[in-house]
Amino acid sequence: MLRKIMLARVLIASFLFVPSSVLAQNAKLIEAAKKEGKAIAYGSLESDTMEAIVNAFKKKTGLEVEYWRASATKVMDRALSEARAGRPTADLIITNDNPLRLMQKENLFQKYESPAAKDFPKDAVDPVLGPRYRNVIIGVVFNKSGIKAEDAPKSLEDLVNPKYKGKLVMPDPTQHTTTTQWVASLHKLMGKEKADKFIRDLGAMKPILVESLLPSAERVMTGETPLSITYVKYAYVFGKRGAPLDYVRLPKMMGDGHYIALAAKAPHPSTGRAFIDYFLDNDSMNTMAKLGEFVNRKGVLPPLPDADKIGFVEMEDLSEKEFAEKKKEYQQIFLR
Repeated sequence: MLRKIMLARVLIASFLFVPSSVLAQNAKLIEAAKKEGKAIAYGSLESDTMEAIVNAFKKKTGLEVEYWRASATKVMDRALSEARAGRPTADLIITNDNPLRLMQKENLFQKYESPAAKDFPKDAVDPVLGPRYRNVIIGVVFNKSGIKAEDAPKSLEDLVNPKYKGKLVMPDPTQHTTTTQWVASLHKLMGKEKADKFIRDLGAMKPILVESLLPSAERVMTGETPLSITYVKYAYVFGKRGAPLDYVRLPKMMGDGHYIALAAKAPHPSTGRAFIDYFLDNDSMNTMAKLGEFVNRKGVLPPLPDADKIGFVEMEDLSEKEFAEKKKEYQQIFLR
């Protein structure tokens, strides 16, 4: 009898010390996934981050995920065109809120309640898309070799000071969906009147326009352009590689929430669900945070200095019609 009690205690102790990422994986789900071969994901999450997660997932489960990375706009366009043609390829879509909402209107996703969702704040869990796994925060990043900290802008309004003309790079708001959304949402930080003036002044600065937020950060990393509107996390990401980067400490910064969604007609649904479980669990979220991501899993923060002091303001969602109208409006402001 004593031996049985001791054995039971050992089993309980073993269970308690199993990593949460293992517990989140249902054995039957993993078995079903192994029969499917692999999952295919489309997303805008950076390739190096996704590669680290996919490799760890494969090591833990033996399952593979094939990833195609592009801007949020291109991810949305490809997923929609394939679905409309009746040839859905992706099992998973990993990108930001607004494009996902537009895809959701065409019933591209199915609901999946991952057991890992319990470790996210309730207000960060969408009824269909699940947990908002990270916030991508847009701000002003600068190269300290080109601009001293004391000479850097102190606010967004400072960014349109004539002394910075020719020194600013940003994604093209007439093409890049997230930047269109960011510019259209500036009123949430400044009020409508100030925002309208700031947008016109920003266009008059003739900023260098690039395809997306990553090229914007790369130009400031190399020092080719000393000031950049980009993701704040890049100050940490490229700083680790030796670039002398910092970011402007604004009390409030706008950005977007990102989700991982299961396709309604996923060719490999079990593998897709198994990957969502791992993706949202502790191991994966800590991997992202260490790479500078602002993840929403409770108690996990990035190592970016003063990250805990950033007041996050979520950008407004725009309809397809509103996107088209804003892009046309911004052509007159940024491309004239």
